[in-house]
Amino acid sequence: MADSWSSSWDVHLDWHPGSGRQGLADALRRAIREGRLSPGAVVPSTRALAKDLGVARGTVTRVYADLTAEGYLRTSQGAPTRVAAVTPAAPAKEGPRAAPWVPKLRWDLYPGRPDLSSFPRDAWISATRRVLQSSPASVFDYGDVRGPAVLREALARYLSRSRGVLAEPERIVVCGGFSHALTVLAHVLPGELAFEDPSLPEFRDLAARCGMRVTGVPVDEAGLRVSELDSPTVVVTPAHQYPLGTTLAPERRTALARWATEGGLVIEDDYDGEFRFDRQPVGALQALSPERIVYTGTVSKTLAPAVRIGWLVLPRALVEPARAALATTGWRPPVLDHLVLAEMLNSGAYDRHVRQRRIGYRNRRDRLLTILPEDFRPVGISAGLHLLLMLPAGVREDEVVRAATRESVAVDFLGRHWIAEGDHPQGLVLGYATPAEHAFGPAIDALMRALTP
Repeated sequence: MADSWSSSWDVHLDWHPGSGRQGLADALRRAIREGRLSPGAVVPSTRALAKDLGVARGTVTRVYADLTAEGYLRTSQGAPTRVAAVTPAAPAKEGPRAAPWVPKLRWDLYPGRPDLSSFPRDAWISATRRVLQSSPASVFDYGDVRGPAVLREALARYLSRSRGVLAEPERIVVCGGFSHALTVLAHVLPGELAFEDPSLPEFRDLAARCGMRVTGVPVDEAGLRVSELDSPTVVVTPAHQYPLGTTLAPERRTALARWATEGGLVIEDDYDGEFRFDRQPVGALQALSPERIVYTGTVSKTLAPAVRIGWLVLPRALVEPARAALATTGWRPPVLDHLVLAEMLNSGAYDRHVRQRRIGYRNRRDRLLTILPEDFRPVGISAGLHLLLMLPAGVREDEVVRAATRESVAVDFLGRHWIAEGDHPQGLVLGYATPAEHAFGPAIDALMRALTP
């Protein structure tokens, strides 16, 4: 095969333009795994492939970065990018795949999920029993598209008490997690949406699929650079920026609330606000401008992603448009699950579970910090379910991810989170909350072997 590729490239890619960056990455993985792209073969330049496929060059650049970190491609300065000579490590056979986007490896330190084995089964069963014993037959009917009043009332009390949110029940819409919340908002907001740079690419891709123009706003050690906002709406993670792990500085909080009051709209993603370890959590930004800040939260980090319960605390002007959007999409809330969560909130069982997990995750974070090699620098506040680990000078993400894969450890890398192209700091994003308790020790031992070959 030629050392350069142009529009004459004739390798078949099972790719459809509408599938976006993830679809292109999947198509290239299949082509490599199935042997249509053989080890050592040169892949097109990012410019050439982008031109051939009619996509942005930045899309191809990010796809190549992802596949390089996963071990499918290899790069060398001044040389073309090639298919890796070594096939990526075979998936482990132990257990089912954690999620479609998580490498199927034995030890799971991929961020974004809690310890699923800690799900409070007994408390959930007890709450379910109480709900079924005490509820009238009408609960089995189609419910209010916004969620049952009893849950919205329980959430209003909980969010006010625990996060300082101004949350009357009438302003709350219960949905199926943050992805669903973002999809609903895409139906009612203007056509441009800014995200922090860096931020989680899956949410940016979702917004783009909903027809929104996505832009980025730089983040530094003080959080979002509010002065560089140039979009009508922005998604922020002020309590614990993902993935950098910083918190929005007081002066930036004030500036962002002022920006919102002057006509902007803020979507506050409080994805892990309950888990601050070194002191009381910072209160929600929403209270500074409740008519211009949308507050979102879920139980995906506190209970489990499979519960699929999240909420929007909306400015009054957006409540009816959001309700209409839910109805238009055919959404019907899972009323029984909503009533069970309301029962756990009202009984105190939810708070007890969160307190227990806060202690457990703090201990895990502390344990991980004590064994890290000195030249790997942890970044961010003591909070949440993930740790950002900056790599030593001269060490590349793809090298470390390949080493982790050889030890059968699933990790994420910082590079895929950036929006702006160019050189960026190199780092790993580690989900120390993800393994079951019995697996945490072996998982971090395997990680240390990857970091200290």
